[in-house]
Amino acid sequence: MNNASPILQLSKSPGACGGDVGPDPTDWEAVRPWRRNTRALMRSRRMAMNRTERAEKTTALLSNLRAAFGLSDPSCIGFYWPFKGEPDMRGFVREQIRHGAAAALPVVVEKAAPVEFWRWQPRQPLARGIWDIPIPAEREVVLPTVLLVPLLGFDQQGYRLGYGGGYYDRTLASCRQRPHAIGVGFEVGRLDSIHPFPHDIPMDVIVTEEGIFRR
Repeated sequence: MNNASPILQLSKSPGACGGDVGPDPTDWEAVRPWRRNTRALMRSRRMAMNRTERAEKTTALLSNLRAAFGLSDPSCIGFYWPFKGEPDMRGFVREQIRHGAAAALPVVVEKAAPVEFWRWQPRQPLARGIWDIPIPAEREVVLPTVLLVPLLGFDQQGYRLGYGGGYYDRTLASCRQRPHAIGVGFEVGRLDSIHPFPHDIPMDVIVTEEGIFRR
């Protein structure tokens, strides 16, 4: 770990929505619509950033990610193709490939089931997956040792708010050897709590443009 970049505790950082206590966390029927509305808010905040602002924040995020990463042995990195204003990890992953890592993209092969990760290399043929997001054209299943997981929102306990499909939670829960899960996103997604359900799985680390945050 490179100590030149800030290593912070999530519990010590104020929430972007501070003061919004949200629903009763034991009332799941109240949490579901709250999450749906919060997803829309987080998505609109992220999309409201102009190209320059997003590029600057992504550059700062990637600097922190490099400090948090530190490959000692070749790893397999599961990452995502950028979608609706998400930070673009492709350049970072190409760097890691040049240093001996393998890489893979998530592929939804069955609805409401864990995803598979198919090996990805720069300039290889791609196909269209769910929501028309690019996926490798050929199926070569690999098991990532590290996952870069996109965040719409995140909280002080390291839980993430995604798009609501539950694919990453199912995938992490199904892994016999769980990969190191690094949530990546912008500070506009910070929340006091996502009001996690029992099936929600927290990230090991969250990286934003502001620093590296551990639970």
